[in-house]
Amino acid sequence: MSQPQYGHQQYGQQGYGQQPGTAGPDDRTPAALAHASSLIAMVISAGWLSFVGPLVMWLLYKDRSPFVRQAAAGSFNFNLGLWVMNIVGWILIITIIGIPVGIVLLVISYLGQIIGHIIGTVRATRGLTMNYPFQIRVLR
Repeated sequence: MSQPQYGHQQYGQQGYGQQPGTAGPDDRTPAALAHASSLIAMVISAGWLSFVGPLVMWLLYKDRSPFVRQAAAGSFNFNLGLWVMNIVGWILIITIIGIPVGIVLLVISYLGQIIGHIIGTVRATRGLTMNYPFQIRVLR
């Protein structure tokens, strides 16, 4: 049996902080939507409302599906961390002297959202969890 790659596990394999269970087709679609909703909101709101979709999915599925709850919570927490990075970047840009650092933070934030949520969406459609690298853990 092969070991899962870093950053994801097949749902149902007991991991640290992970609940046992299986991710059926009924769970995979909402979990993928929890990740993809951030990308949709990012396009519509220039990244400022990217945490709303995962929060709504978490509220709807937190008691119904551990797999969807975990996907939505991870997506929300990741967005929250990048949202804070985005605010710091804009504050640095406004101060003029911090423009170079602010631009780097904004680029990292936007690329992180795009790449992270695409990977998360693909993994959720396969029944895999996504462990985002930069999170402010608010939801579980």
